[in-house]
Amino acid sequence: QVQLVESGGGLVQPGGSLRLSCTASSGTFDDYAVGWFRQAPGKARERVSCISASAATTHYVDAVKGRFTMSRGSDKKTVYLEMTMLTPDDTAVYFCATDPGLMCTAGNFQYSRTQFGSWGQGTQVLISS
Repeated sequence: QVQLVESGGGLVQPGGSLRLSCTASSGTFDDYAVGWFRQAPGKARERVSCISASAATTHYVDAVKGRFTMSRGSDKKTVYLEMTMLTPDDTAVYFCATDPGLMCTAGNFQYSRTQFGSWGQGTQVLISS
């Protein structure tokens, strides 16, 4: 199983931008779709966006649509989440995951965890003035 490491989090003022990276520390992870999730303090983990294995398809939840952009690096070892127009509601720990049970289409982001999936440890994003 691939090992994933998130980076790029930090403290940003409202309206600012951040770019998160999800890097495979071993191997590549272009076999499966990749998803970004986030968990705010006291709340359940939620889906944010996903990208298909081929990178041809992305999906964003309504809360981030138009503000976040997900992409794959040409090295097949990195996935990015470009976040703009950030608000305090975006404050959370952001996680990336890949799993054969993660399905990404233009209209849907489905996730059924399997034993073959991988998650990173998360990166903290704090939006505050």
